[in-house]
Amino acid sequence: MIPESSLLNAQQRNAADALIASLDASQQAWLSGYLSALAGSGSSAAPANVLVLYGTESGNSEGLADKTAKAVKKNGGKPTLKNMSDLKPSDLAKYDAILTIVSTWGEGDPPEGAETFHKAFMSEAVDLKGISFSVCALGDTSYDKFCQTGKEFDARFEALGAERVADRVDCDLDFDDDYDAWAKAALDKVCTSSGAAAPLVELAPAVEYSKKNPFPSEVLEHVLLNGEGTAKETIHIEFDLTGSGLNYEVGDALAVVPTNCDQVVTEILVATGLDADAKVTVKGLDETTLANALTTQLDITALSKSIVKKYNALANADELTTLLTDDAKAQLKDWLWGRQIIDLVENFKVTDLDAQAFVNVLRKLPPRLYSIASSPKAHEGEVHLTVAAVRYNSHGKDRKGVASTYIVDEAKTGEKVSVYVHQNKNFRLPEATETPVIMVGPGTGIAPFRAFIEERSETGNQGGSWLFFGDQRYQFDFLYQLELQEHLKSGALSKIDVAFSRDQPEKVYVQHRMLERAQELYQWLEKGAHFYVCGDATRMANDVHNALIEIVQTAGGKSLEDATAYIDQLKKDKRYQRDVY
Repeated sequence: MIPESSLLNAQQRNAADALIASLDASQQAWLSGYLSALAGSGSSAAPANVLVLYGTESGNSEGLADKTAKAVKKNGGKPTLKNMSDLKPSDLAKYDAILTIVSTWGEGDPPEGAETFHKAFMSEAVDLKGISFSVCALGDTSYDKFCQTGKEFDARFEALGAERVADRVDCDLDFDDDYDAWAKAALDKVCTSSGAAAPLVELAPAVEYSKKNPFPSEVLEHVLLNGEGTAKETIHIEFDLTGSGLNYEVGDALAVVPTNCDQVVTEILVATGLDADAKVTVKGLDETTLANALTTQLDITALSKSIVKKYNALANADELTTLLTDDAKAQLKDWLWGRQIIDLVENFKVTDLDAQAFVNVLRKLPPRLYSIASSPKAHEGEVHLTVAAVRYNSHGKDRKGVASTYIVDEAKTGEKVSVYVHQNKNFRLPEATETPVIMVGPGTGIAPFRAFIEERSETGNQGGSWLFFGDQRYQFDFLYQLELQEHLKSGALSKIDVAFSRDQPEKVYVQHRMLERAQELYQWLEKGAHFYVCGDATRMANDVHNALIEIVQTAGGKSLEDATAYIDQLKKDKRYQRDVY
């Protein structure tokens, strides 16, 4: 019996006495333990059932989601890690909290694997009342619709009744610090092992060298792949990974940390009138000179609305102010096209510009991800890339890509280049070597397929492999021609179709070769082939996608609707994978 001196009133004591009297000994013991657990855990009752939901294109969101799920577990929650491609909006209602990490692709689109879920989530009426949520959005400030997909998810969760427990964070390419702040804020709210979650546990890196500590790799080979007379400049470069602890699989990317061209740095210093030796600090880094910051730490070329807006806070230029209005989005896009930061500082001078204020306008220099062009089984301790130099003229100035020309011009044999491996789990060979593969990779898009073919050479190619390759001219631009011919002889490569666009009056591209082989290509798909595309996202990838739909229509005798559904199913089954940029 509960004594009268207890904190319970008479009615509560009677109810408690009745409950206790109705329980057997084991039930009473369980109740005692339950009440003790409640007393010892403050306001917490049970670990939160937390969904860590991600949508990814290049693997960044997936990597952060995996880290988040592990941190949820370490902080007392019950995590479930899910790709948006693997669930429906109606599945969300069974969780206590949803932490979403999603990237934005191109001009405001969701990642390809998240398209179906995104469309359904934005249209279906799912009741999410009582569920906590927070969104971490990944993006690139060089695009106008920065983090658009994350913003859409954030607004939609709220509209469906979920409770935002930590503000959305919009992350640029240099996302580590912003992600850590978001994760700590979100975990403090959704994990219930104690009154508040413990600090976010930093997971030990699998290797000594990583994104935060790139490996200084020596260049072993630096070879021009194009022949004399070409209009292109494509380099095959080999890096030494000995002693790095870095491992990769075919389909992964290698991140190269470049430095800016000395000429561009000088032009910026002259245009701004700033002292190269002025002391400045870039967020998260030690104090250094302005010249060093502009060379090794800051992006001093890519021009975006965000950069213009920050710079105009210093310049207060009427023309820029007009371009930044909501009514002038099209005019701003036209003005930005082909221009770089040097154009901004030359055309809109700032009187008495402060070095630190200028540094605060710029973003950190991002690494460049390149599809790995080698199999670790074929080249132990090495990693290879295929890199095309980007050089062009616009608005009367010669321009060049930061990373590509750094590799081509500066990363000569014997030099050291800072690198790390970036996993891409969404671009993998099928585990079974009996599964056929179809690879479409014009230009430098051949890089991962060189790796795929080398891997099949080492492990076996029972299922068959078919490559579609294209470039400008057969005589000058048939990248890795001799290697591919050897792989055809050995059987590591079963078929190859090539398209050299400038060798005849009419332009011929890889999608045209696909259409010419429509019946056989469709038969390969019907036999379970996996279909891969690598290269330009703007035009080539769309043209290949449309050709694939047409092939399924004509060779498969399907309607446009059914052919589109067929391709969508290939994506869901992870038999249609793209590595496009």
